[in-house]
Amino acid sequence: MPSSASDTRDSALPSRGASSAAGGFYWSDEPEPHVERRRQMLAQHPEIRKLFGPCPRTKYICTALVAAQLALAFLLRDAPWWQIVLVGYLIGGVINHALLLAIHEISHNLAFSRPLHNRLFGLFVNLPIGLPVSATFRHYHLLHHSHQGVHGIDTDVPTALEARFLSSRPRKAVWMALQALFYALRPLLVLPKPPNRWEVANFLVQLAFDALILHFWGLRALLYLPIGTILVSGLHPVAGHYLSEHYVFRPGQETYSYYGPLNRVTFNVGYHNEHHDFPYIPGSRLPALRRLAPEHYDGLLSHRSWTSTIWQYITNPSLGGFSRVKRAG
Repeated sequence: MPSSASDTRDSALPSRGASSAAGGFYWSDEPEPHVERRRQMLAQHPEIRKLFGPCPRTKYICTALVAAQLALAFLLRDAPWWQIVLVGYLIGGVINHALLLAIHEISHNLAFSRPLHNRLFGLFVNLPIGLPVSATFRHYHLLHHSHQGVHGIDTDVPTALEARFLSSRPRKAVWMALQALFYALRPLLVLPKPPNRWEVANFLVQLAFDALILHFWGLRALLYLPIGTILVSGLHPVAGHYLSEHYVFRPGQETYSYYGPLNRVTFNVGYHNEHHDFPYIPGSRLPALRRLAPEHYDGLLSHRSWTSTIWQYITNPSLGGFSRVKRAG
C-alpha cells in the first residue's frame, strides 16, 4: 500500500495534483518513513542483513571510469570547442555523473570496509570531475539521511527563495539547466560550516591534479572535465534522479524509486526508497533487496523515466520548488 505518512501543507493535506507552489512546502509532523520501514523489514526478513557491506566491484568500476575519462580528456586536448561540449554532454558528462554517484556510494563506506580507505578513494574518484566535491558532499549527504527534510539541516531541499523563483515553465527550465550551481551553493548558504581537514585535502589534491592537466594537456583538456559535469547535471536524462528522488508526485509519499535502464550507469541510485531504507547496502544489491521484500515497495509510486520526470516537473504547474516534504528542526 502507498505510504500513509500524515504530510500536511499548512493545515490540510492537498488533494493529488493540487498546486504545491500556492501554499508552501508539504510540512510533516511525522518522522521520516525509512526508519520504521527498516525496522519492519528486518523483523520480517532478517536475511536482508546478508546484503550489508561494501561491493568489491565498485573500486574496479570506478578506476575504469577514471581511466576512460582521462583518456577522453587527452584525446580532446586540441579539439574544437563544439566537439568538447558535444562529447561532454553525450559521453564525458555521463561518466562524470557516474563518478559523482560513485562518490555517493563511497560516502556510505560502500567501496571499502575501512572508512579511511573510502575517504582516500573518494579523492581519487573526484579527480576527473574537475571540481572538489567528495569531502563536502559526504558531510551534507549524511545529514540528508539522518535529518531528511528537516528545515535548515537537509540541504537537499530547495530554499524558499528558489521555490518562489520556480513559478513558471521557463524559470523551472533555467533552474534545471543550472541545477549543478544551485546544488553546490545551497549548502554553503543554508548550513555553512568551516572546512574540515578532508575538505582541505580534497581541494589541494584536486588543485594539484588540475594544474598537471593544464600544464601537460592544456586548457581544453582541463575544461572538458567540469563542462561535462555541469551539463549532465542539468537538462540531461540522468539528471532526472535529482527530481525523482524526493519531489512530491503523490501527496503522502516522500521518497520515490526509479526502476528504468539508466540505473545501469548510475550505481542503481534510482532504487531510492530502498537506499534510504538501508543506506549500508550498496547499489549493486538494492534490486535484490526489493526482490526480498516486494510487499514494502510494490504499492509505492515509482518513476519509469527520468526524462519524463524532468518534462513533468517543468510543464506541470502543480510541481515546483515547494514540492518537497519538510519538518521542523
